[in-house]
Amino acid sequence: MAVPASSSVQRARQDLADRLGDIQRHAGLTGRDLAAACGWYPSKVSRLLNARTPPSEDDIRRWCRACGADDRAPDLIASLRAVEGMFIEWRRMERAGLKAAQEARLPLYERTHRFRSYSSWLVPGLIQTPGYTTAALQAVQQRRGLVDDVPAAVAARMRRQQVLYEGDRRFAFLVEESVLRCGIGGGVVMRDQLHHLTTVGSLPNVSLGVVPMRPDRTRWPTEGFWIFDSAQVNVELVSGYLTITQPSEIAMYAETFGELAELAVYGTAARELITDAAALLG
Repeated sequence: MAVPASSSVQRARQDLADRLGDIQRHAGLTGRDLAAACGWYPSKVSRLLNARTPPSEDDIRRWCRACGADDRAPDLIASLRAVEGMFIEWRRMERAGLKAAQEARLPLYERTHRFRSYSSWLVPGLIQTPGYTTAALQAVQQRRGLVDDVPAAVAARMRRQQVLYEGDRRFAFLVEESVLRCGIGGGVVMRDQLHHLTTVGSLPNVSLGVVPMRPDRTRWPTEGFWIFDSAQVNVELVSGYLTITQPSEIAMYAETFGELAELAVYGTAARELITDAAALLG
């Protein structure tokens, strides 16, 4: 079963709050003492300790100064920045344009050897055609009112696809059958994309599974996600981009991937579903 999308972030925030609490207890200060030293209302100390309000960098510096632990501030601030990086709103991630957002992920792809991708929305980016990527990114650019650098972003994504052919990497892609029937970019684009799926699926280092639409499924669709080795999971949400690094939660996504993989069809059966979807395009 997949974890709630915000649980990794909340757990990391609580861990940071617990470390602040340890510093306070070691200094022998009550919440009221600490609030007075920092120039805050006591309720702010409570909110910070319970991770209801994330601290700012200045909050951490004041807290440590009041507790006589200025030397602890740099490590805590580094942890805060890591927590803030776990969930990034699209508007933050894409404020420099879609090209920069595409290029930012390349180092992660280059250091990964085993990729597992499940998609219930779109064809995964690593196996998209230029036309499909163009249609998808144009829709994103227009919906979010971003700078129009779609051609450069498409080129960046196509360059990232080189990892399919370089090094000793393995790829397992799972897509819902509905993805094959979602008309991104129109009939010509979709026909080209579906043909490309059959080509990519024949690569020796690639497994392509299609989860058929059926009325008696035992595992329902979930949010799309990527598992990079066993190091992290990335989830693309409506509101932003989530990075999960907690081993227990990575294991839960791996278990979910395994359950969905058991429902999928492969090889000839998958190609038949792809061909059927293409036939509907006329």
